[in-house]
Amino acid sequence: MKKLVILLSLLSLLFAKSSLKIFISVDMEGIGGIGTSEMTRAKGKDYNLGRKLMTDEVNAVVSAIYEYNSSAEIIVNDSHGDMQNLNHQDLDPKVVYIQGNKKPYGMVQGLDKSFDGAIFLGYHARAGTARGFLAHTGSGSVKGLWLNETEVGEGGLNAFYAGEMNVPVILAAGDDVFTKQFGKLVNSELVTTKTALTAQVAQLKHGTVVQKELSEATLRALKKIKTKKPIKLKNNVSIKLKFSSTTHAEILQAIPNMKWIDGYTVQYDAKDMVEAYALIRLMYKYVKP
Repeated sequence: MKKLVILLSLLSLLFAKSSLKIFISVDMEGIGGIGTSEMTRAKGKDYNLGRKLMTDEVNAVVSAIYEYNSSAEIIVNDSHGDMQNLNHQDLDPKVVYIQGNKKPYGMVQGLDKSFDGAIFLGYHARAGTARGFLAHTGSGSVKGLWLNETEVGEGGLNAFYAGEMNVPVILAAGDDVFTKQFGKLVNSELVTTKTALTAQVAQLKHGTVVQKELSEATLRALKKIKTKKPIKLKNNVSIKLKFSSTTHAEILQAIPNMKWIDGYTVQYDAKDMVEAYALIRLMYKYVKP
């Protein structure tokens, strides 16, 4: 009987490990080794180096996940700019890769309730954050985003969407301003990839140092994954978006039930984060003044 109990316990552990499913959203501004905006633009100086550094960070995390669970299912969503930045042929062949930016859910495309955890790599602070390296929210036209009166950047927005899917963010990485900001909102493992000196200047670590830190943090996060709780908003999510242009806010009045708070700011009450996210992306990505 004792041997049977041990065998059943081992089988249970094996089954639990085999079901691990992780979503990785990877932006670019917060990648270790990237110290100028040029490295994040397709025609910019050293963009190819930026792509390599981005790919290497993903590989460091992916390798750690497979070290923890060799049968894990991993989806990587390219989440920067035109969303075709990773050298995806250099990723582990077992990884599923999502490319292209015509996505209704952008940086969280593919994330659903089947995942055990989410990881955010290469992230940056929200728009208007002092000293945040290349800080912005969605696009240069957005000056502020609030969900139920909580100001968020891309990291916070994506974490609340993950929460709607009941998925905790177990690891997030980016510059020191981002990790400090995100850490106040989400209890996850954090890796600081660089120190922001100004909005355009960063003090860098070597890429291999960052990759080692990410690998170690991934293993720590996975060991604690069952204890992590997603952050959630109540239904009826109130969205408030402040733009740099009054024209932008005016155009959005074409959306039924959109409120015009002031010249630059609009508000919309969504039924949940799924509706809220798709509308936010529509407003800052596809509506041009």
